[in-house]
Amino acid sequence: MVRHIDPICGMTGNIEQGGQWFCSQRCAAEYASRVPLRRRWFDPWIWVPVTGVILATLGSWWPGAAQISAIYIGYVGKVLLPFLAGVALGGAIDHFVPREYIVRLLSGPKKRVIARATLLGFLASTCSHGCLALSIELYRKGAAVPAVVSFLLASPWASMSLTFILLSLFGLRGLLIIVTALVIAFVTGLMFQRLAAAGWIDGNPNAVAVERGYSIRRDFADRWRRYPWTTQRLLQDLRGIVAGMLPLGRMMLGWVQVGLILSALIGGLMPHGVFERFYGPSLGGLSATMLTAAVVEVCSEGTAPLAHELYRHTGALGNAFAFLMGGVVTDYTELAALWTNIGRRTVLWMVAVSLPLVLLAAWMMNLFLYQSPAFH
Repeated sequence: MVRHIDPICGMTGNIEQGGQWFCSQRCAAEYASRVPLRRRWFDPWIWVPVTGVILATLGSWWPGAAQISAIYIGYVGKVLLPFLAGVALGGAIDHFVPREYIVRLLSGPKKRVIARATLLGFLASTCSHGCLALSIELYRKGAAVPAVVSFLLASPWASMSLTFILLSLFGLRGLLIIVTALVIAFVTGLMFQRLAAAGWIDGNPNAVAVERGYSIRRDFADRWRRYPWTTQRLLQDLRGIVAGMLPLGRMMLGWVQVGLILSALIGGLMPHGVFERFYGPSLGGLSATMLTAAVVEVCSEGTAPLAHELYRHTGALGNAFAFLMGGVVTDYTELAALWTNIGRRTVLWMVAVSLPLVLLAAWMMNLFLYQSPAFH
């Protein structure tokens, strides 16, 4: 195992920031204070807001880019709060939740571990970018890779927020989309457990040994009973949450901005009528839908109305499902972040396992439900 050295204190580092590894946030802050100002401009917390303001105001001084600016602002409106919510929850997990809790709940070869991860992903109610931050935080806390993958897939595919949107747009057809998405997330996690047992994916180096007889319920009750409810302690915990949010957001923010910019450019340059004309219920239309979803997908909540529009004009429920779900599987921002933080084998296997399941489910929807009186 590679041993990462903290450049400040020389101890073993387990917190990655900007290509360096630190043993604590204090050492990371000390290192950041020594970085020249010109290098700090490459911090995503700086360059992302700067480029965002430029792109959002581009249409005011260049009329030809007005539509691109409008689309970008619309995407930001849909993504910003879920992303910040995911980072805030990740910071809270980093500060409050002991690693033993995560290892106890989300590690091991049993099917109930994947069921827990899928259910937690569904309850997370964040889009792909919000749950991406949460997923990586769970990984850093020691969750098994199969559980992380199931959590990651279940949250953007079938989160509570997306459930309400899909039900309002598709009616009972939306319920079918949600159930199918949860089943695919669960099956993918089970297959990842098999891959882990065969040694075809990497384990989690952040996992810790949990002593036999350890009880999360007793430990939580003890912590709650001993917690000092003072203003000083609450402010200290708030600073701890923010300290966990900053590096977690730094890992995600740049990739999210890249996805927003590319999606705004494509949305502004490609006519909406193209979706209606070339994305029918045929295998060719399904393939074109998947290719487009790989580029356009930024947030499932944001693409739900467009998926409904696609279904309304083509009658191909499978294509709408593929457009919603395929983009999550092949989202370049998500895959790039996973590649960097968890490993390339996890990314490659996630695409290889989940993408065929999505295509199969979409094809079956088109085959059995297209022009059906109950769904069309």
